[in-house]
Amino acid sequence: MPYREKKTEKLYYQIGEVSEMFSEPVSTIRFWEKEFDVLRPKKNNKGNRLFMQDDIKNLRLIHHLLRERGMTLEGARKYLKNNREETDYRLEIADSLRNIRAMLIEIRDEIQ
Repeated sequence: MPYREKKTEKLYYQIGEVSEMFSEPVSTIRFWEKEFDVLRPKKNNKGNRLFMQDDIKNLRLIHHLLRERGMTLEGARKYLKNNREETDYRLEIADSLRNIRAMLIEIRDEIQ
């Protein structure tokens, strides 16, 4: 298998970058920040939000619950509060399966 460099992860992400990651409008990210206590991005002197890796992980969980599982805001809040570890585990499995699928598709395309 060819050598692949690991993607470098940034320390801070601006809200526009986070918006692109999740294909959500900036306003939705701001709204989720107000609705979910687990989201607490840092703010610089100008007031720009700076999201760290923990914030990105929490946003991934929220996005998964709201967009992929179709939960309401209240349902997602309760689910995160009561089943945090289970949600982390399930999302991790789903991400692993997506990565495996992408790798298999890439291998199939190289063969053809």
